[in-house]
Amino acid sequence: MGKAHIARPQLTRRDILFQVEMTVKLPLSMPAEKAYSQELQRSGKWHHLWRVADSYSNVGIFDVKDNAELQELVSNLPFFPYMETSVKPLCSNSSSIREDDS
Repeated sequence: MGKAHIARPQLTRRDILFQVEMTVKLPLSMPAEKAYSQELQRSGKWHHLWRVADSYSNVGIFDVKDNAELQELVSNLPFFPYMETSVKPLCSNSSSIREDDS
């Protein structure tokens, strides 16, 4: 079976995409928690999520209104106290052929 398609809200001009790199350094005794991150993905706020190969790191694309909303979402991640993050705002590229890269 293929992956189920998840409908995502269309971006509007006031939305901003941010690339967030997260390296997690959890205590060995801490269990994994996925509910909050999956909720953000279903809502369209966490637009994409990738694992960095051979590392306990992720790269995510967040679709939020501003820096304050991004900070609120990321700081509420259960692993936030154990994360090192790098945030980059993204801009559309005039050479992109995708209409949803705004």
